[in-house]
Amino acid sequence: MIEGEYSLVAVRSVSNPERQHPRYAAEVDIKFYLGTQVFEGKTRNMSRGGLCADIEPALPIGKDLEIDVVLRFDDNSKSEPLRLPVRIVWCTALEGGHQIGVSFRPMDKRRAEFLTLFLSYLASEKPEKTRKAKDIDDQFG
Repeated sequence: MIEGEYSLVAVRSVSNPERQHPRYAAEVDIKFYLGTQVFEGKTRNMSRGGLCADIEPALPIGKDLEIDVVLRFDDNSKSEPLRLPVRIVWCTALEGGHQIGVSFRPMDKRRAEFLTLFLSYLASEKPEKTRKAKDIDDQFG
């Protein structure tokens, strides 16, 4: 796994009863590996099923690739990169870039356990100013 610059900025649950997995609003740096190209972005939210991220270039819908996500802790240390297999499920143009929705593809037991641990950290990290904030789904319907 490679070293990179990643950070965790804000976290809160953004779940909705219709969702299969709880989502957590988390701004984590992310790297997308498309062949020999590497694209960096930031997540908006994550769940056991996938994530939403902001990235400059459009990525092809339906494309299978890998990503790295890393947690940065309060003392500015960081976790090892977690490499995950994903599929691009949607891509929307935004001013200055794109918003990408990815679903996690099947993964081995070890990666699944690390993803569960990663999400557990997101679920437990609730900065003071976001503890009383409403879920994103409640705010936007």
